[in-house]
Amino acid sequence: MDALRLDRRAFLKVTALAGGGMLLAPLIEPLAGATAAELEARALGAFVRIGGDGVITIVAKNPEIGQGVKTMLPMLIAEELGADWKDVRIEQAVSDPAKYGEQFAGGSRATPNNYEDQRRVGAAGRQMLIAAAAATWGVPESQCTASASAVVHTPSHRKMSYGRLAARAATLPAPDLKSVVLKDPKDFTIIGRPTRGVDTPAIVTGRPLYGIDIRVPGMLYAVFEKCPVFGGKVASANVDAVKAESGVRNAFVVEGGSALNGLLGGVAIVADSGWDAARARDKLVVQWNEGAAAELSSAKLAGRAAELAAGPPARVLRKDGDVGAALAGAAKTVRATYAYPFLSHAPLEPQNCTARVDGNKVELWSSTQTPQQGRQLVAQTLGVAESDITIHMVRAGGGYGRRLSNDYLVESAWIARVAGVPVQLRWTREDDMRHDFYRPAGWHQLEAGLDAGGKLVAWRDHFITFGEGERFAPSSGMQPTEFPARFVPHFELGASVMPPLVPTGALRAPGSNALAFVFHSFLDELAHAAGADPVRFRLDLLGEPRLVQEADGRGPYHAGRMRAVLETVAERSGWGRRALPEGSGLGVAFHYSHLGYFAEVVEARVSGDAVSVDRVWVAADIGSTIINPMNAVHQVQGAVLDGLGQAMAQEITLEKGRTVQANFHDYVLLRHVQAPPVDVHFVTSENPPTGLGEPALPPVIPALCNAIFAASGKRVRELPLSKAGLRWG
Repeated sequence: MDALRLDRRAFLKVTALAGGGMLLAPLIEPLAGATAAELEARALGAFVRIGGDGVITIVAKNPEIGQGVKTMLPMLIAEELGADWKDVRIEQAVSDPAKYGEQFAGGSRATPNNYEDQRRVGAAGRQMLIAAAAATWGVPESQCTASASAVVHTPSHRKMSYGRLAARAATLPAPDLKSVVLKDPKDFTIIGRPTRGVDTPAIVTGRPLYGIDIRVPGMLYAVFEKCPVFGGKVASANVDAVKAESGVRNAFVVEGGSALNGLLGGVAIVADSGWDAARARDKLVVQWNEGAAAELSSAKLAGRAAELAAGPPARVLRKDGDVGAALAGAAKTVRATYAYPFLSHAPLEPQNCTARVDGNKVELWSSTQTPQQGRQLVAQTLGVAESDITIHMVRAGGGYGRRLSNDYLVESAWIARVAGVPVQLRWTREDDMRHDFYRPAGWHQLEAGLDAGGKLVAWRDHFITFGEGERFAPSSGMQPTEFPARFVPHFELGASVMPPLVPTGALRAPGSNALAFVFHSFLDELAHAAGADPVRFRLDLLGEPRLVQEADGRGPYHAGRMRAVLETVAERSGWGRRALPEGSGLGVAFHYSHLGYFAEVVEARVSGDAVSVDRVWVAADIGSTIINPMNAVHQVQGAVLDGLGQAMAQEITLEKGRTVQANFHDYVLLRHVQAPPVDVHFVTSENPPTGLGEPALPPVIPALCNAIFAASGKRVRELPLSKAGLRWG
């Protein structure tokens, strides 16, 4: 079952708890022949437990990687349950899709996938508690209301707490989840209220919380040395000498396979402490069979991209109108080449996983973003049944897409099985950066035409990236509906690919984090070529408010929602009204991704080669409801600062098949002193609420580059900005 969907096959399992409580578990209808014991076992992973003492425990179903779902999803249940938030305790679910439906962190999908279903779970509990109170008092249910963890009989003002009602409620028939009545948003008391993250006290006081903090009885510590060239294998290693090192319990060669996202070859060292394992690793000497990627370099990739750009695209992804004729007849044409580099995810907590293997039983403690995919990978590699694998989802110290891949899970499980004891595999920062699944590099050869009135009439892009045949490498591709497709009458998008020898994967706002830089920077070039105000040029391009989509319904894009956020951010930033000091400029950009409409303005100063950002304004439309305004603002601010850091100095380069960068001294993250204030404003619309982890990042990069142009006349067409001789001032 891919996702929990409360349709006709879903039902509510209600169980009485010892001590006078109740447990609510929405379940997917089991396969035919399931026993009562199997049903009961599934109910143990309930979403809600109400104890006789009035404590309400709500299970957070999805992995928490810093995006706030461990707080946000329980808020949905608590709201409809009528709980007092101070009575709520939150537990992290284990990975069990049979109980919880789809559990993953990625794509900003937690809100759109769960907003209504989680509310229905709470509403069902509220309905049962009201029924229990009405039966106790002998009054109609219609005379009772529930709020603040209690049911009140309105005419008599009698009141009974959920703790007192839970045991009786557990004996009542469960309601149909699809028919329960949800609250009117005007009556919300938890949704829409700024709420501190449930883990915040532990984070700020340094209490153990993350995967790297896990401790299991009898646990040893492991490191895993892999070939510095992607996909290389061990030819020989001095494992006997390493075994003789103090504190080392075992050292052995792992043959591994060829899949870059699976178990690769390397040398494992298992020791009494992480320090012992690291010291022994310093004595390790490995001869590698480096393989086909050994001669790979950034210079060679850029050279090959230039060769491909000089010819026609290998294939055409989209073609509207007659671009050639429109360009030939244009009053003005603009050509530009844009490029962006590989990027590392660089989470503050490097990859780690704790594993215990007992025969065919595997138990993992991991901060994976995709636990079910991790279970499948471990099962296939170790030759065990998926049902024999337990995954405890532990909070991640950042993910940004890196933990969508589960290579470190299967490494830890394999090492634990060979070692015969529980192990915690810890990657170093250097491991994490040199064995990443990088945001793909890309190159764009752009040409556009303007008519005599300055209107954009033609657009052509030859996109060069990675892939094989007609398949793009992971996260390397582009949708044919990417803006400004459908907004330019003559539009052509072609693509050519190079062999995917570098491991690539999704980075926060995958695809969009790079494409927004290219397209919305080039749009700025076109606005200036047309002699038009950059905001006005974009509004004219968007046209009248309307929903734009393909005939088959693919890729809907609401021009009205984007116009609204663009107009709002222009107003809030004082666009066209504020006098700026010499050397300062405003840049604007917008982008639609992950169901969110975002427009952003950056104010930047340029003095010589020094760039500083004074302020950023953000306007966003993510639907009708902001579930947790405190976390929502923080998510937007974090995404903006992340994007600024990417733009200024971050890149992964290759030499002889190896990643050059290894740590934060040569892959520089944004520093506090460089972080500007970020003004965030949400434009609500009559649309279902959507997610926030990703869509705020893409517009800030072109907005910064456009601000640099406005301040200095210097046009940035290649990232990072250090390529243009710029640095943080």
